[in-house]
Order: sequence, then C-alpha cells, then structure tokens
Amino acid sequence: NVAKRRGRQRATVALARRLAVIMHRIWSDGSEFRWAREEATAVI
Repeated sequence: NVAKRRGRQRATVALARRLAVIMHRIWSDGSEFRWAREEATAVI
C-alpha cells in the first residue's frame, strides 16, 4: 500500500498519474471506456 509506505500525498499523485495514462491511451486510440469487465458466460 503506497499510502502506508510513502504517505497519502504520494499515493494521490500515483493514482492521478495512473488515471492520466489510462485517459491518454483511450484518447490516442479512440477506444471507449468499459465501466465493468465483460463477464464470462456460464456454461450450464
């Protein structure tokens, strides 16, 4: 846990950077954001 090891401020910055990378990749390739993972269909 980054917040415990390095502090809350660094954890906040790390999360912001991670989100920025994800948003940049979405904008670059024009893909759409998926709110949830696609669930595998159950075999009955």
